[in-house]
Amino acid sequence: MDTISTIVLASSLVIIMLGMGLSLVINDFKRIFIYPKAILVGLTNQLIIVPLIGFVLATLFPVQPEIAIGIMILAACPGGATSNLISHLANGDIALSVSLTALSSLITIITIPFIVNFALLYFLEEAQTIKLDPVKTITQILVITVIPVSIGMLIRKYNGDFALKMVKPVRIASAIVLALVIIGIAIKEKDNLVFYFKEAGIIALLLNIITMAIGYYSAKLFRVHHKGAISIGIESGIQNGTLAVSIAVVLLKNTSFAVAPAVYSLLMFFTGGIAVYLGMKSKTLKAN
Repeated sequence: MDTISTIVLASSLVIIMLGMGLSLVINDFKRIFIYPKAILVGLTNQLIIVPLIGFVLATLFPVQPEIAIGIMILAACPGGATSNLISHLANGDIALSVSLTALSSLITIITIPFIVNFALLYFLEEAQTIKLDPVKTITQILVITVIPVSIGMLIRKYNGDFALKMVKPVRIASAIVLALVIIGIAIKEKDNLVFYFKEAGIIALLLNIITMAIGYYSAKLFRVHHKGAISIGIESGIQNGTLAVSIAVVLLKNTSFAVAPAVYSLLMFFTGGIAVYLGMKSKTLKAN
């Protein structure tokens, strides 16, 4: 990607993180102590189970190394702002969802470089290996995630009415920018698009569905309340595709690594819609 595209992509991530900050207050982080079991189950899924499932799928499926690395980048990422919205629409526990997104976003600043480095070493030949500097990566992710979230929280604290009014427009704007980024990648990779979709479509869809199902049923296994289980399932299965694309393009400077996250970002809206339908149906059945 050229410099302008890179700037636009990084800016879109900043907008998304700023939007998430607008919906957060300090008490959202205090909920970590209110829901210790749910938080632990959710983080175990996001930080351990999802990367393991991603690795298993990338190893079992005969995909190109670039697709496998893209899947691993995606699996290393936390849930995104979209997961909070889907959790809300699906009648999940929005407070738990927000807390998981916020906490996992902070923790993955440390874990992402090591998982991505492992993927680069495992799936590429030694001569092709691209080194990802953990310190540089942590610094860049800090700048484009933690700082915008903090700014959003400050705005929420000192001008709550404005912040609440801006949450929806910012999310819509970020979705539009993400769509434009995906279209841009599709245009750049148009000669290989059908091949890449065939390569990445099934594995991306399986990563989405399997991790969502494991998240939900593991929460049920540990007797997390129903709304909490819905949120854990969604947080486990809806990854931050924009962050994954940003890592691939901005940090690794390889659009091929961004193909799987881009395909995933399209597919997750369909599976997210199904989750919303099932959540609303469950609420209707309980009401009756």
